[in-house]
Amino acid sequence: MYKGSQLEGFCMDLLSEVAKKVDFRYKVHLVKDASYGRQDDNGHWNGMVGEVVRGEADLAIAPLTLTAAREQVVAMTKPFMQTGISILLKKDISEGMGFFDFLTPFSAETWAGIIIAYLATAACISIVARVSPSEWSQPQSERSTFSFAHSLWYAIGALTLQGAGPHPRALSGRVVCCSWWLFAVVILACYFSNLSLSKSPESTQLSVKGFEDLANQNVIEYGCLSASSTLAFFKNSDNPVYRRIYEHMERSKSLVLSMDEGIQRAKEGNFAFIGESVSLDLAVARHCDLVRAHEVVGMRGYSIAAALGSPFIKNLSVAILQLNEAGKLAYLQSKWWASSCMADKAKAAAAQPHGFKGMFVVLALGLTLGTLLAILELASRSRSSAAEQKKSFCRVLTEELSLRFRSSNRATKRTQESVDKETEKA
Repeated sequence: MYKGSQLEGFCMDLLSEVAKKVDFRYKVHLVKDASYGRQDDNGHWNGMVGEVVRGEADLAIAPLTLTAAREQVVAMTKPFMQTGISILLKKDISEGMGFFDFLTPFSAETWAGIIIAYLATAACISIVARVSPSEWSQPQSERSTFSFAHSLWYAIGALTLQGAGPHPRALSGRVVCCSWWLFAVVILACYFSNLSLSKSPESTQLSVKGFEDLANQNVIEYGCLSASSTLAFFKNSDNPVYRRIYEHMERSKSLVLSMDEGIQRAKEGNFAFIGESVSLDLAVARHCDLVRAHEVVGMRGYSIAAALGSPFIKNLSVAILQLNEAGKLAYLQSKWWASSCMADKAKAAAAQPHGFKGMFVVLALGLTLGTLLAILELASRSRSSAAEQKKSFCRVLTEELSLRFRSSNRATKRTQESVDKETEKA
């Protein structure tokens, strides 16, 4: 890559490091025909390999794959990087529909917060309905309409916009329910908005996880770099899947002339670019709408090439091994392959809890206000009853609370006993 008039990149840094260790000076020029090196039918080599063979260059340093054919005409060092062959695709055609993809609009923390809010609201509705005298005026003989189980059903009905009766009669209960309805509407609106963003209608919904998936479909076109070691791998392979891929590429004339062309076609969609995994990873780091398939085949290494019998080769190989053992090669790779994409830039991000903190606060305030109103309603009734019965306010209030929070089984039993007595009298 150019930075002003100077070249920069992983190979330039690597060249600088090995030059320090082997102690030589160098001058860099770009290969004239922009090729790595391939032998034609007459046995002549083009590209960087050809320049080294003809003595036009002392060294060739690039993502130059170590192959048997090249090893016969030039000397190659120990590999400075391992690579393989993989597939580059646009994200929306590489990601199939997952089994639990309906959960992706919200993060796990947000789902946990919604569940906690749902349970807290149901509990609050049940408590407010028991405390408020407008909702349950005769706890001695009546059974509370809003048990915890019914409150759960009522809250889920509001969350699904279906509704579930009966509705609270007391002001305190209505305040709690209104807060929950407002919360439910906002949550549902955000859920469907994020769901539509994460599942674009233009998506092909075709999952391509490897070369067998690619060979077994006819929707996505695919190709690799013309006159490359990648093409030679598929051409010379005895694997039936790889042979089918090669035959398809030859038949459809889908080969590309440069890496940039392959990346651009992949970005346009409906095209899978087959190339060396290291180069594809660099493309993914620079283009946020691209992704590399997990499968990597045909592992091989990148090496520096020199003329046969060159005295540099041994020392260069030792220098590469030393850099690798010192962690310098790993550092250089992390430096140049660092992604320029922000996290989840090309994909709709799952909504986080802090995005709903306002609604959680509104719901909490509504539950608190409803509970306070229910206590005030009961306190007002207890004050009136205390004046009538000539008892202390605290005593009457305590008795009312004790009555209202007795178990439902006892209330049911008392109701059944009353019915039995009425039947005997009749």
